[in-house]
Amino acid sequence: MTTAALAPRTALFLPASNSRAIAKARELGADMVILDLEDAVKPEDKDAARAAAVEAVAEGFGKRVSAIRINGFDAPEHAADVAAVATSRADYAVLPKAESAQEIARLTQALRKPLLAMIETPRGVLAAPDIAALEGVMGLIAGTNDLAATLHLPPSSGREAMNLALQTIVLASRSGNAWALDGVFNRLDDPDGLEWECLAGRGLGFDGKTLIHPNQIAIAARAFSPTQAEITEARALVDAATGGAERFRDRMIETMHVERAKNLLAHTGPYGSANAG
Repeated sequence: MTTAALAPRTALFLPASNSRAIAKARELGADMVILDLEDAVKPEDKDAARAAAVEAVAEGFGKRVSAIRINGFDAPEHAADVAAVATSRADYAVLPKAESAQEIARLTQALRKPLLAMIETPRGVLAAPDIAALEGVMGLIAGTNDLAATLHLPPSSGREAMNLALQTIVLASRSGNAWALDGVFNRLDDPDGLEWECLAGRGLGFDGKTLIHPNQIAIAARAFSPTQAEITEARALVDAATGGAERFRDRMIETMHVERAKNLLAHTGPYGSANAG
């Protein structure tokens, strides 16, 4: 799907059953808040969480955009989740374990919301290009925890063991003009590890990162924002370009380099104000 809005640098998952966390999220700097009805909610709390999520998005999160992660196709709560999200004021819906473009095409029609599809299985990775190309799909999210499990990676494996799958998700997103959001980082007391993983994700081409704790927001936002050196270079390139192939400093540039620099500069401001334009 062709996207118009800027991709979020930071997307914070919150259990929809946690009212205190939802209230606090309205004061945080995350670009997107994702209220979770799936893994983070106990089975006996699913109905109450669904109602709470609808109420929360109706109240809004200020400049932050909102999303609701529904339960998957095989869950007993799926139909009720779809019906509730379709009539809610959520900006986006999130689908876990996306694997079938045909099923997702029907789902987007029912949801009437732009969809973020989580790629969490080998089948999902292989179907990612078709999923990202669907009208109604705004982006793909790498579900790295489930992906590591379904790939049968040993616990000792590093992130590099998933690089092929991660790069495939990015390639699929770009082929469909969709967002690409990296998976969560589990170690809450390892800010250096989080920063490394964010920079590695940006290096692969991801637009932003999904998060599970407020303390991760600032690190991820900084890592997925252009550096001052990149901003300075991009501004100079745009100012110097006169059209066609030409020399800029120590290299040759053409229209593609100018457009890339302009795209980088579009991501220099706060997400909310940039997105609003």
